[in-house]
Amino acid sequence: MKFILPLFVFTLLLTSCIPVQQVDALPDATATVTILPEATATFIPPSPTTTISTKIPCDPRAVDFCITDGHFILQRPIDPSENDSVDVTYRYASTANGKRDPHHGVEFLNSYGTPVQAAADGIVVFAGPDVDAVYSPWKVFYGNVVVIQHENDLFTLYAHLSKIDVQAGDAVLVGQKIGEVGRSGVATGSHLHFEVRRGDVENYFSTQNPELWLAPERDKRNLQFGTLMLSIIDDASQYQYAELTIARYPRASEKPEKTFYLGTYVKELANGDENAAISGLQAGRYRIALKLNGYLYTRWIEVQSGKLTQAVIVVK
Repeated sequence: MKFILPLFVFTLLLTSCIPVQQVDALPDATATVTILPEATATFIPPSPTTTISTKIPCDPRAVDFCITDGHFILQRPIDPSENDSVDVTYRYASTANGKRDPHHGVEFLNSYGTPVQAAADGIVVFAGPDVDAVYSPWKVFYGNVVVIQHENDLFTLYAHLSKIDVQAGDAVLVGQKIGEVGRSGVATGSHLHFEVRRGDVENYFSTQNPELWLAPERDKRNLQFGTLMLSIIDDASQYQYAELTIARYPRASEKPEKTFYLGTYVKELANGDENAAISGLQAGRYRIALKLNGYLYTRWIEVQSGKLTQAVIVVK
């Protein structure tokens, strides 16, 4: 049974990306709109015009990358005192190098009994063992699972729990304990499986990449890491599969100090505004590289603390 939550509407602005040209800096243009005084039957000396300056959003058609606020509206479901980092070996829409099924969420590896928290305010629409195949094509796939409905038809799913502390119909607040980490269902080892879904929550393919919704982690200096969102497409704007190398370069060096390896989403989950994403990036300068069909493609980008960097690479 679904529960309908009265929702107040908020707007999520997510800049779409298409092929761009190399430039050295992002534009910072403003548009000027002039509002003239209304005409009247009696002559009145004209008053000064009113000028409204509206910042033009970064246009990915004119630059190599755009930096936006993103939509990081969800709190991490594991407290920072525990392991609140996404498992990098099995990211969203990956197959762990062909060893596992395409991943519809992300993993938080934690010990049995670690508290699990609601990622945002909402209403619990399901809490219990998935003895019926409602949220996946298989029975007892998620084990003990909690599903919460949030505003704007957004849902979060918390799976493989050892304990559930809420029930269907409960109103929960962000950060509230809803259960504990376990290994129920088809879990291998103790961890939290976390998903973000939009629209039809019972559609197994309505998932979104949680790394694009979760608030970025913070480092030891309490600075937030940045997140990178990529689209690798051909001339017909069709997503293409590729293995990516993402290397961070210090400002005064041409040698990378840290390198990340990332694959694009599997075809069946490449149904959003991107087909690759990675969070947990320290602010700085990065070089993206990939080889496809005998060609090498590279792109220099910037990552900022707590922001979303968006880029598109067009391949042959």
